[in-house]
Amino acid sequence: MSKEEPTPRLAVLGAGVMGTSITTLALIHGVPVVLVETDPEKRAGARTRVERELRTAQLLGARPDISQGELLIRASAADCRGADVVIEAITEEPDLKVKALTEVDAAVGADTALVTNTSSIPVDELAEALPHPENLLGVHFMNPSYLIRTVEVIRGSRTGERALDSVERLLAALDRRGVRVGDGPGFVTSRVLHRMINDAARVVQEGRATAEDVDTLMQDCLGHRTGPLRTADLIGIDNLVDSLKVLHERTGDEGCRPCELLRRKVADGELGRKSGRGFYTYAVGL
Repeated sequence: MSKEEPTPRLAVLGAGVMGTSITTLALIHGVPVVLVETDPEKRAGARTRVERELRTAQLLGARPDISQGELLIRASAADCRGADVVIEAITEEPDLKVKALTEVDAAVGADTALVTNTSSIPVDELAEALPHPENLLGVHFMNPSYLIRTVEVIRGSRTGERALDSVERLLAALDRRGVRVGDGPGFVTSRVLHRMINDAARVVQEGRATAEDVDTLMQDCLGHRTGPLRTADLIGIDNLVDSLKVLHERTGDEGCRPCELLRRKVADGELGRKSGRGFYTYAVGL
């Protein structure tokens, strides 16, 4: 972003794992954020979670030496008014996303780009339910977004140039590289990765290898940075199962039907890092 470009104004919907991660990324690059969370309990702890992520980014050398952006935490979609871009990062359920995006659409002006951070739901599927479908596109940030510098950018068939330009300015301000891909279930990363994680979990379910062995082989033999099952814990196993359900329903690919082990872990509350236990055990909150 050139020095003449004004700093984008960003609003983020949802103070969960991805909303917190995206907020942290924006703040460390000097972009002010209005973080909207309707759940009172999550809202009460949102600033603490962001501050923890900011400290982690600092320790990992991912925090540029620039002034931190201002963080405001609010409760209503109406508080997105004035933002140049609004990023939706809530639960991977189409009806909930449409409801949240519709509320934001009513609150912001026609010049505001709406972004869904969905990992699997086609942009056009969400856009067709909105009053102004031309304002919506997808940007799939990975977690933690302050460490992963490339994002998927998904332009739906109705996405307008103005929305695309606004998002490109935001990505420039965040020092992120956007790779444009076609719309469709799972886009590229989730379509490939989530099926692989499902297969990896199925191998463990069948008793042929431990989670540690699967990840070690994928890391040391195939160069996967963290291993698929550590990645599942980072994504959140509940989020992964929701995404796999979307992929299975929309593609008919049986390889995307969530395996029994993943479903059992969700039922048992073993959701990965955020719950303290998934395929591995973690200190709570790390």
